[in-house]
Amino acid sequence: MRAGVRIGVDLGSVRIGVCMSDRDGILATPLETIPRGDGDLDRLVSLAQEHQALEFVLGMPTSLSGDAGPAAQAVTEFAQLLAARLHIDVRLVDERMSTNQAARSLQSAGRSSKQSRKIIDQQAAVVILQAALDLERALGRPAGICVKVEQ
Repeated sequence: MRAGVRIGVDLGSVRIGVCMSDRDGILATPLETIPRGDGDLDRLVSLAQEHQALEFVLGMPTSLSGDAGPAAQAVTEFAQLLAARLHIDVRLVDERMSTNQAARSLQSAGRSSKQSRKIIDQQAAVVILQAALDLERALGRPAGICVKVEQ
């Protein structure tokens, strides 16, 4: 397992859920929710620098059948912008059902859906990053697909 903080991202059209791992890459924890739009890339770059991140892990939205739609294209484009700004790896991992899993875990923790609205995006990012960390530990290699910066 590679050492270093990973930042997990659940990219939505309105909000960006962000989480981070510990330096050993064992546990993902919620960090913050960033409004989507002006300044969102700047904030992610700042978080990466502040936490000396090894890489970003973004959830790639696909249908249950595995097909990629317009949302997947938007995530890929955002990931390329992020990679170009940071010059660290940005990995795309399957995020199917991450928001549903996040909602279930918050509900089982006793949070109402109204209480969960403010943190559901962060929790979805935790689900995405934790799955990537567990997969890397099991396979001995990073999970997902590394985004290549277009020159």
